Amino acid sequence: MLLAREFIGYLSRQLVNRLSPLYFETSNPAVAAGIIAELIEEDLSVEDKLNDEVRDLLDDYTEYMRRENVSYQEMFRKIKNQLLAQKKIIRASGRDTGDGMKLSRDKVNDLSHKIVAALRRSRDFRVRKDANELRLALVKEMTDVLQIEERVDRAARAKIKTQKREIAEGGEEYDILHKRYYAEELKKLGINLNA
Repeated sequence: MLLAREFIGYLSRQLVNRLSPLYFETSNPAVAAGIIAELIEEDLSVEDKLNDEVRDLLDDYTEYMRRENVSYQEMFRKIKNQLLAQKKIIRASGRDTGDGMKLSRDKVNDLSHKIVAALRRSRDFRVRKDANELRLALVKEMTDVLQIEERVDRAARAKIKTQKREIAEGGEEYDILHKRYYAEELKKLGINLNA
């Protein structure tokens, strides 16, 4: 998943803390954050499933790609773009669209619409502002938190690059170091993902 579950939980808690009681009221902030986190996780998992579908399709064409000298990444990107368009899925990755965050602006906007709809349907919330005003506040707060996450991720990656030997991204050692440095950077900012 593009964002770690722990970070989605943190993001959801931040949205509830920052937007209540001005934009909405809730009797149980933990349940409210859980509802938002579940919605975000479900939405982001759609693209993960699509990536798996693309990988399955490409397994059938390995011989063709080898024969025609077509790179796996290029075919993956083409097929994924076609499936995104066919299924009308908004691309989640901001880095693919040139945004400075892990989630694209389009995905943040899409999530804001879905969160507002969920808040209005749920009995755990009482919306106090106009739906669009709430949506715009959600976009602003999500963007703020995601920009912090992006800076933390960038700092963790930079620390890995300072190692004496080169550590390839995607490997087990890289993932372990990234997790450790990511947690250290969060701690510097006073952020506890498990709180």
